[in-house]
Amino acid sequence: MGKKDYYETLGVGRDASPDDIKKSFRQLARKYHPDLNEGSKEAEEKFKEINEAYQVLSDPQKKAEYDQVGHAAFTPPEDVAGYRTPSYDDLFRDFGLGDIFDVFSGRTGQAGRPQSRAGGPISGMISVSP
Repeated sequence: MGKKDYYETLGVGRDASPDDIKKSFRQLARKYHPDLNEGSKEAEEKFKEINEAYQVLSDPQKKAEYDQVGHAAFTPPEDVAGYRTPSYDDLFRDFGLGDIFDVFSGRTGQAGRPQSRAGGPISGMISVSP
């Protein structure tokens, strides 16, 4: 079963103003707050849904994304087989390069494991004649 529409969760229309969204959230949060409904798993779950909906609808950028594509805006893309889109870190590890920052610091070794640098600094005297 998919998630409930955030507007429906807060009991507001898609044309609700930020103040209307905030007002509805506050009323519902007071009604379902776990401190006021001790031991009620149903109230706790409802409170979490209300909070999640408010976190999205109160943020103009997140709200715009939600309005365009719904819950898919916050779900990692997967194809039919359930393949997760790899991150850059995954790609670096797959090629044996370890963490992306290791590549730039020169600390990668075989299979992405950091190399240890043996020994200490080398020092010596060089004579140069004019």
